[in-house]
Amino acid sequence: MNLNKVILIGRLTSDPELRTTPSGQSVVTLSLATNRVWYDQNKQKKEETEFHTVVVWGRQAETTSQFLKKGALAYVEGRLRTRSWQDTTGNKRRATEVVAENIQFGPRPQYSNTGTGQPAGASSQEKEVHQPPQVEELPIIEMGDEIKSDDLPF
Repeated sequence: MNLNKVILIGRLTSDPELRTTPSGQSVVTLSLATNRVWYDQNKQKKEETEFHTVVVWGRQAETTSQFLKKGALAYVEGRLRTRSWQDTTGNKRRATEVVAENIQFGPRPQYSNTGTGQPAGASSQEKEVHQPPQVEELPIIEMGDEIKSDDLPF
């Protein structure tokens, strides 16, 4: 049995690049950075960053280019693919990239870190009117309550 599966969670190092093939299919290329943190024998913290090229096709490519920007957190599932070609000087070149089969976007920041509590780029008039989103309170469920089949919504 063979398996070619990649799962990455990281941040975009630049805005996604949306292109269209001659046949009209959308394709996005993005760069994703992942960090690894560990401690050596001397208890010193070490960190290593890997950069991954991710290719997204079709409708998912259009959505990715619309909602993801540099610095955004993304979860990518896909497979590895290595391409080979000859450059203009005749040298053989190779690139290994992740072909995305599923992408999930991380949380989108709602407010800038300016300390104002206002959305980034809001004008002074908008700042006076804007209210932060209300947080919905979750109901408290007591463990001693008996669950009755009549109470179930299905």
